[in-house]
Amino acid sequence: MTHKLFGPEQVVRPGKPLVIAIDGPSGSGKSSVSKEVALRLKLAYLDTGAMYRALTWYCLEHGIDLTDSAAVEQASEIMPLEISTAAATEYVAVNGTDITEEIRKPRISEAVSSVATTLGARTELIRRQRQLIDQHHRRMVVEGRDITTVVAPGAEVRMLLTASEEARLRRRGLQLGGTQSADQLAEQVTGRDAKDSTVVNFTQAADGVVILDSSDLDFEETVGAALTIVGKVIYGD
Repeated sequence: MTHKLFGPEQVVRPGKPLVIAIDGPSGSGKSSVSKEVALRLKLAYLDTGAMYRALTWYCLEHGIDLTDSAAVEQASEIMPLEISTAAATEYVAVNGTDITEEIRKPRISEAVSSVATTLGARTELIRRQRQLIDQHHRRMVVEGRDITTVVAPGAEVRMLLTASEEARLRRRGLQLGGTQSADQLAEQVTGRDAKDSTVVNFTQAADGVVILDSSDLDFEETVGAALTIVGKVIYGD
């Protein structure tokens, strides 16, 4: 389905920057929604969370103590990372090794907050994220937890995609195919949010950030609502 604001062959704001920054808690649907928005608007796409997961994998593979902030920071600076910026292609590799599926496994999910809360590593990954945005001429959908406030506070469109805890737990459970117990699921969703919120606020919208609550919306409705927000911001509709 093509949203009414955007025709099937329309390039939105041709030749001009269009960064769409989307933040949100675990299980809010920000990755799937962000990918679809990028596809429909013909923009590049960046999953910043995958970068933190890749760094977690790199540290574990090299026996780096995740509580050693200096070592994690150094790892973030030397890690040879490749990440797809095409919404239709999910690909993450470190030093030529494809870890696209590996970084979604429980051992990474359980450890990633230790890396994501290491301030030196955050600084380096934020530098890389901004570099990727610039490489794509600032025409990209970027999603994560600190995009609207830290990575791209000057983005043309900024939104916070949120949902109730019940909805987020249900969605993450479906995403994982029922392989996690209720306790494991809660730790992945609310537990990780609690840890990550010690270094970044992604539960409350900063000034100028539009809130999109998807608790009672299905995927298509959420994408439509996100596109409506984009249209209102850039066209004033």
